[in-house]
Amino acid sequence: MDEHYFTPSPATEDRRFPLRVRLAGRDLDLVSSASVFSGRGLDKATAVLLDRLDEITVPPPGATIVDLGCGWGPIALTAALLHPESQVWAVDVSERARELTAENARRAGLTNLRVLAPQEVPEDLAPQALWSNPPIRIGKEALHVLLQDWMPRLAPQGTAALVVGKNLGADPLARWLGQQLPDRSVAKVASAKGFRVIEVGPVGAAG
Repeated sequence: MDEHYFTPSPATEDRRFPLRVRLAGRDLDLVSSASVFSGRGLDKATAVLLDRLDEITVPPPGATIVDLGCGWGPIALTAALLHPESQVWAVDVSERARELTAENARRAGLTNLRVLAPQEVPEDLAPQALWSNPPIRIGKEALHVLLQDWMPRLAPQGTAALVVGKNLGADPLARWLGQQLPDRSVAKVASAKGFRVIEVGPVGAAG
């Protein structure tokens, strides 16, 4: 169950199929697979995040933007389309997810998107923005470890936007992030369809 969350090389059959989706105002002909998260299209949480991007901090020109847990690539592709002058890093533990995101970037004609496994991310990477529909179902402990790794990577003026279901612990997660990041603000900036968009602000924004 939810093998795509945990397994670098899933054992499930890699059945690929065309996927037509609208991202950043563009209709794109992409490819997906049943063996990745929400392979049939945009999941509700990701759709909420992408619909509410105007309510989060806009990355500065030339920013480094990370999509943590990219799946077939909707967040990373959107970031790359909206910010062509920026460098987008799509990160996922799943080899198939990374293959799909790379292929979809090629199909969309994007040259400002790189796809990496977590262990391939440079230690000194300091993103100005991190957008993610984080893998809540890996469990609270594993999720906390993941975020404890990534939140300190943010540049001092960097921000993170996470979309989490209210019934999957969005509010407790926001409180925990606030405890972990006392020098940054943590706030719910949008709410729709049972999901919260939580934004971690820059250093010095707490209080």
